[in-house]
Amino acid sequence: MKIAFTSKGTTWDSQIDPRFGRTAFFLIFDEEKNELSHYSNLDSIDVAHGAGPKTAQKLFELYPDVLITGNGPGENAAKVIEKTSIRIITGAADLTVKEAYDKYKKNEF
Repeated sequence: MKIAFTSKGTTWDSQIDPRFGRTAFFLIFDEEKNELSHYSNLDSIDVAHGAGPKTAQKLFELYPDVLITGNGPGENAAKVIEKTSIRIITGAADLTVKEAYDKYKKNEF
């Protein structure tokens, strides 16, 4: 299983970014490989309109099964993501990526 996190940094200790469309990074944890990787989304931070769908496209290219984020995707991005099999989990804004992962594994979301 691959789990994506919206993140303000590139490590397990990074804060979850509450934003989806303008998240700084996606961190992807591949549970089968026990591997954490990061992908920049900095090119979407200053986009005036359409950041959410642009970020959703980037997310699709990473092939996650789950997305853990703070506030969740905006309306336009949510409509696009709902057509996929990606499970969206919100409410992780005050956590580090590691804390969010641990909470997810304990079914606490």
